[in-house]
Amino acid sequence: MKFSSLLMVLTVLVMGTAQAQTATTPSLPYNFAELRFVDVDVAGGDGIKLGGSYLVQNNWLIVGSFSSVSFDNDIDSRTIEIGGGYVWPWQKDWDLVATARYVDIGGDLDESGVILEGGLRGFLAPQFEIRGSVNHITAGDNDTFLELGGDYYFTRQFAAGLTLEFAGDVDVFTIGARYFFR
Repeated sequence: MKFSSLLMVLTVLVMGTAQAQTATTPSLPYNFAELRFVDVDVAGGDGIKLGGSYLVQNNWLIVGSFSSVSFDNDIDSRTIEIGGGYVWPWQKDWDLVATARYVDIGGDLDESGVILEGGLRGFLAPQFEIRGSVNHITAGDNDTFLELGGDYYFTRQFAAGLTLEFAGDVDVFTIGARYFFR
């Protein structure tokens, strides 16, 4: 069985198990919109990403994003991601998060697939959130990558920070801001 198929089956099983449990409210905010500058180390790529998340009933999430990246070799990429996930409140100020998203890569690159993500998100200090996840994408080179990020909360509704994604031969750096709908 391929690694991506195994991850997909495990994600569905874990999400099904979560549905059967009694949900408690997540500690962190999940209703937000974000704008990020994206820098891709391969072929001098850079662009923007607009994304967001919305927490619906019983800790289920709706997630989505749009990004546009241009590379030095005259290749442009537009990516749309849409999906959902589940939040498990783990400890005070710490949540486990799993999502599955459909991804469509357009522009000069024309591919589609699925992204499966599992990670941890929490407050290291009262105004400083950190997060880390392992993500697997079936589009393109069928790669698994590690994402690490952090945000500083200037107010309850506004935070800014950095993320770094490490994959096989591609590293992606983003800097941006989130606005929380509270």
